[in-house]
Amino acid sequence: MSEPPGVEIERKFLVTRVPDPLPPGDRLEQGYLAVAPDGTEVRIRRRAGRSTLTVKSGPAHVRVEEEIEIDDRRFEALWALTEGRRIAKTRHLVPLGDDLTAELDVYAEALDGLLVAEVEFASTEASRAFAPPDWLGAELTGDARYANQSLALHGAPPR
Repeated sequence: MSEPPGVEIERKFLVTRVPDPLPPGDRLEQGYLAVAPDGTEVRIRRRAGRSTLTVKSGPAHVRVEEEIEIDDRRFEALWALTEGRRIAKTRHLVPLGDDLTAELDVYAEALDGLLVAEVEFASTEASRAFAPPDWLGAELTGDARYANQSLALHGAPPR
């Protein structure tokens, strides 16, 4: 059974080694306009010429996510408000089989060297049944230190 629209079910992992071959990726710029104490966030993102404003509930296995496309003028106006709360990364989409894809993020700038992958699922049952490939390391699902908002605010946790 699929979850209702606007609900995201994902698991997050450290990447122990980059899969070969690594598909080409897209550069993402992401900045945070607001982060609440419970982890609810409002962010903007630019990827492949497309800009969005997104509202997400706090880091968890299942959470609410709403995304709204915005134009370049609005992105630039809001980007200035994210100073000190930004990340840059390249996202590679790695097919896993069974209609699953890992979004492998290779971080840049202050987070250079950090590799994290997320896998999104259609249901909590599919998420529980997932057997990660060997290039995925420790599971980070629900670990707030590895949420992009935390990385933007505090940098990478010690490894």
